[in-house]
Amino acid sequence: MRLALLSAVAVLALAPVAHAVAPAAPSPFAGTVAMDGLLPVHVNRNGGCILLTLPPAAADGVSARYLYSTALRTGLGSAPTFLDRGRVGDTQILAFRRIGKKVIAQFENPRFRSPGGVAVPSSDFATSIVWTGDVAATLPDGSVVIDISSFLTADRLGIAKSLGQEGDTAGTGDAPQGAGKGFKLDDKLSAADPASVKLFPDNLEIDAIQTYASDTPGDEVTNVAPDPRQVSFTVHHSFVRLPGPGFTPRAFDPRIGGFSTQVVDYRAPLGQDVVHDLANRFRLEKTDPGAARSRVKKPIIFYLDRAAPEPIRSALLEGINWWGQAFDAAGYIDAFKAELLPEGADPMDVRYNIVNWDDRATRGWSYGQEIVDPRTGEIVKGMVVLGSERVRQDILIFQGLLGAAKTGQGGPNDPVQVALARIRQLGAHEVGHSLGFAHNFAASTQDRASVMDYPGPRIGLVDGRPDLTDAYARGIGTWDKATVDWLYGAGTDAEASAKAAADVAAGMRYVQDDNARKPDTAQPWAGLWDDGADPIAELDRLMTVRRAAIDNFGLGALSSGEPVADLQRRFVPIYLLHRYEVVAAAKSIGGVDFAYSVNGDGREQSPPVSPDRQRAALSAVLATLSPEQLRVPAGLLPLLSSPRNGSDNRQFEIELFQSAGGPVFDPLVAADVGAEIPLNALLAPTRLARLEVQHAADPNALGVSELLDRLLEATLPDRTDALSRRIAYRTIVTMAQTARKPGTSPEVAAILDAHVHDVAGALAKRHGDAGDTAWASSLSRQLLDPQERERLLADRPRNVDVPPGDPIGGESDWMDLP
Repeated sequence: MRLALLSAVAVLALAPVAHAVAPAAPSPFAGTVAMDGLLPVHVNRNGGCILLTLPPAAADGVSARYLYSTALRTGLGSAPTFLDRGRVGDTQILAFRRIGKKVIAQFENPRFRSPGGVAVPSSDFATSIVWTGDVAATLPDGSVVIDISSFLTADRLGIAKSLGQEGDTAGTGDAPQGAGKGFKLDDKLSAADPASVKLFPDNLEIDAIQTYASDTPGDEVTNVAPDPRQVSFTVHHSFVRLPGPGFTPRAFDPRIGGFSTQVVDYRAPLGQDVVHDLANRFRLEKTDPGAARSRVKKPIIFYLDRAAPEPIRSALLEGINWWGQAFDAAGYIDAFKAELLPEGADPMDVRYNIVNWDDRATRGWSYGQEIVDPRTGEIVKGMVVLGSERVRQDILIFQGLLGAAKTGQGGPNDPVQVALARIRQLGAHEVGHSLGFAHNFAASTQDRASVMDYPGPRIGLVDGRPDLTDAYARGIGTWDKATVDWLYGAGTDAEASAKAAADVAAGMRYVQDDNARKPDTAQPWAGLWDDGADPIAELDRLMTVRRAAIDNFGLGALSSGEPVADLQRRFVPIYLLHRYEVVAAAKSIGGVDFAYSVNGDGREQSPPVSPDRQRAALSAVLATLSPEQLRVPAGLLPLLSSPRNGSDNRQFEIELFQSAGGPVFDPLVAADVGAEIPLNALLAPTRLARLEVQHAADPNALGVSELLDRLLEATLPDRTDALSRRIAYRTIVTMAQTARKPGTSPEVAAILDAHVHDVAGALAKRHGDAGDTAWASSLSRQLLDPQERERLLADRPRNVDVPPGDPIGGESDWMDLP
């Protein structure tokens, strides 16, 4: 009885409480579709939410860590902005951490290593919290549910910065000539796309629409966007399982180069640098690690975009597959392959290494990229962007050299076949970057030792006409085989170092971007788009080829029925055929033959280029300034003034010489451009500074005074024709401008000033025909009067734009991509 009474009382006591319990909360997954893979994902297409279920927090408070990367699924179509389909952003270690009712997304900082262990970030260095979101639900096991949608619409790829490139304005109120200014992400016109979600065991792939708005778009946006005030992109996000154990980092070696991941490791013993680099490379494991030659557990496969049309598609596959030769030589059987992307495969999926074929409004750079584990340097995905318009520009050049009638006829002098040879090399080059290899701009001087150089076409002469039978190499180079063996070949870091030492001992040259790309760099073997074992001899030879090409140039460069106005565009690269070889030869002037040496490898010293060779280089460059070389044949002038009719064509307009009004060709403007290239190379402030240092150390060495004396002797003879005066004018004014440049050393500026003053005095006494006298006395007055001289130099008088030779869009911008 007592027990029964107590039970009844208990029931009565509990009854009111039971009635007060709130109804169960609705499931956060109501109306969603469940997906399972890397982590549980629930997608509500109608509600627009993407729910991630993060595991319970670990001891360090972090629920999950992933490799995180972004990429553009859709591009702008403007080459200078580098907002291309397939462009990728930085790879981050993304950690999710719960704090109260919020979950934060944090980019960790694995570059700085704690003494606590390998790849353990140091708490002494900043991290970046990039997002906070509400906890949608906490599950019984401690898992946390969040809606990741708002995270996906932030500008993590740096699109606003790329759109913010500003060009010059004409001062007329026109839009900026660059991409514009003031572009900002418009949250109201941006959204994550639940329908895009793809989930796999090791990666989660999601798209978001992002729209950027500005009231002042530039012509690079106006030229392509339907409404340039609002520009929309599909941005792809990849969340990837952290690579597991088994990958062995390779210590970076400056003698071989490549791309690297920097580590600052405070566990390093005293006396050793805490900063070191890990070479970026794919994980490649032999099935038989002890065998000199073996198949691999997982080959490296690059997939070609199906947008690449034939015959380009076949040429790209052939060229990219050249890398298989290098891996085979390193002992890896069938370790590298290039194939067409399977139907239905998503090129944004991090599991596929992709070669994209991108269309743009103008020709532009191609580039190879990597998604890299920042802890180890392991490449997780390679992503290449190839611009489709570049090959068409190549064909225009080859038609200008060979004649358009040979186009499509087959054979080694068919412009299409030559362009396909270039495409093979381009495919191998850019995939080389995604494999971990840097440029080697010295390879052209060692019998085309690497596809990682920028190859100029090898142009021969047969019966007085240009010949392109041997325009481009076929197959991988000796340097490429050496670098594959060093980066991927089996062995310890010590064994890899021994391989690098053997390559140096064998005389292999290597020069990367920093010491090659600018025209004023000092390395004498570091030319871009050059050819031949000796840049100086090649310049002399190429000037003969150029003269033959100009003498043979005419209507034959056009196809039947093609507008004669197109002849202007074809003529520019023929007239400037020598532009890169001029720069390559000039690098011997004030040159220093340095190497990326290590103590004990025999290349520790960096000797200057010999005086005799410097003077030979100066002679070769000065020869390009002669009126005979810069004169446009009189018979071409009527053909080069035909007007163009039709809608605006930006690709056409930006590749011409400035005219004498309307379509009228101005041969003196062409000469201005032709003179500006060698003058800028010779009178670069850093080159002149090196000359003075070398001359001070060795009085027999070429010095600035000798260079200026010879320059004036070559360009200021006693001639009275307009072309000679234009060359002399450009020379004298460039000298005066160089003296005023902030980067010109005081000693060099004084020498330049003295030479300009002496020239001005000589011009005041010059007498010739009426035109020559007027020109000399006018220029003399401007140079001798301090105020007039300052106005003359400040106005950069009659400077002309040099039409682009490299792909449009400065690659320095590409080097600085966010």
